Amino acid sequence: MRIFCTGTSGYIGGSIAVALAGAGHEVSGLVRSERSADLVRALGITPVHGTLDDVDVLGTAAVHADAVINSANSDHEPSAQAILQALEGTGKAYIHTSGSSIVGTQSAGERVDAIFDECTPINPSSGRAARVALNESILSFKTKGVRSIIICPSLIYGISQGPAKHSIQVPWLIALAKKGGVAKHYGPGENIWSNVHIDDLVDLYILALASAPAGAFYFAENGENSMRQICEAINRKLGVKVGTVPMSLDEASREWGEGAAQNTMGSNSRVRAVGARADLGWHPSRPPLIDEIESGCYAACLTVR
Repeated sequence: MRIFCTGTSGYIGGSIAVALAGAGHEVSGLVRSERSADLVRALGITPVHGTLDDVDVLGTAAVHADAVINSANSDHEPSAQAILQALEGTGKAYIHTSGSSIVGTQSAGERVDAIFDECTPINPSSGRAARVALNESILSFKTKGVRSIIICPSLIYGISQGPAKHSIQVPWLIALAKKGGVAKHYGPGENIWSNVHIDDLVDLYILALASAPAGAFYFAENGENSMRQICEAINRKLGVKVGTVPMSLDEASREWGEGAAQNTMGSNSRVRAVGARADLGWHPSRPPLIDEIESGCYAACLTVR
């Protein structure tokens, strides 16, 4: 197949594109710079120069592809609409990457017990209402001749096969621990996020591309941990003997920005990938998050300089 991907110089998109190219597909990827073009070309991906705002470039690339995977930006509506309109009436697949913060509960680091699967109604926070609306718009294209699919990952961990090797949340916590000499979390750190290994996530994209029906929505997870548990594992790996340290909203906002502090680092996002397992036969099998931290997956990040 000819597959056009966005985000190929990034963490998720790079891993997906490398896996597809390795499976024999003809993969092209959107890049913004000559440096990114060189990086993806070295991985067997044909660069397409442009940005998410270049709707003509996106539309042309989509027309010439057999399927499109968008993992560059969960919230960029113009790019999604440009691709969908180019694919309208073709029956081609469009897989859009969302994120499980759409069910996130801002709780300042306190635990919330609500758990969502693909059939649970979503009442998003104000910070994620636009993303949920975009998801619904994308899926509506199933009535317009597009096999539109959404994959909604939880916290992603593990080493990517693409140019960008790490995700965001765990490296943020590691960097903060190294800077202050101890792992820190927003509030008590009892807030829980489901999580998924990047290689298991890539497997899900490949399965969805092969057989997911139009209008499908899938969460991606294979376990969950509190932020405190993650920080405790970081302390152990760094050899820190004292306990983790709570931060105020002001402190967390200075580190990550208020939006990220509230919607990611201090929220709960607990999901179950019921549909992915039942409909697609997805069987995630990679090591759990805490094992990856303690086994040295993040060795480069954890090295103290």
